Amino acid sequence: MLQAFVFEKVGVVVGDLYFLDPNPAKGQEGPEHGVRLELRVFDRGELKGTIYSAVPIEAAKPIWRVDLLESVDGEPGSFNRTHHHPVFNGWDPTSRVFLRELSSDPLGWLEKELSDLPAVLERAGFPPETADPSDAGSLREFAPTIAGVAGMMLDKVRAGQLGRLPSGAPADSIRAGWL
Repeated sequence: MLQAFVFEKVGVVVGDLYFLDPNPAKGQEGPEHGVRLELRVFDRGELKGTIYSAVPIEAAKPIWRVDLLESVDGEPGSFNRTHHHPVFNGWDPTSRVFLRELSSDPLGWLEKELSDLPAVLERAGFPPETADPSDAGSLREFAPTIAGVAGMMLDKVRAGQLGRLPSGAPADSIRAGWL
């Protein structure tokens, strides 16, 4: 499942995730699942037809990522793999950053962070003009809704409806989900 909240120049995408990286040196031993959220630059493309044609929309460069993950075999609600990536190197995130306050109240922490777009952009190394001046207010207004969608998806992951092992997936490396 993928949900998108798009403002003028930036937006947030939220999706379920099932992930297995066989390299335990990256801080993962065994599969994990949950919800991934990314703040992205968005772009409107040129019309491909008449003035009535659909507008091409691109979810472009990632700015920031939050992974509300838990080990598949762990206690639901433990948030034992929950972390964020405050900086990207191109399309690749930098190392996982684990924070006590993120694991203890992930949705509250997420809402607070989304409410301060200038700080997120600064930490990520993006200039303020990456976002439209109206984006900060719009994101602050929708932060509770976005956190609510992330919570709804987490509930569906724990119920076995989302964030599942895909059938027929190779056992050595798995990444299932839009993000």
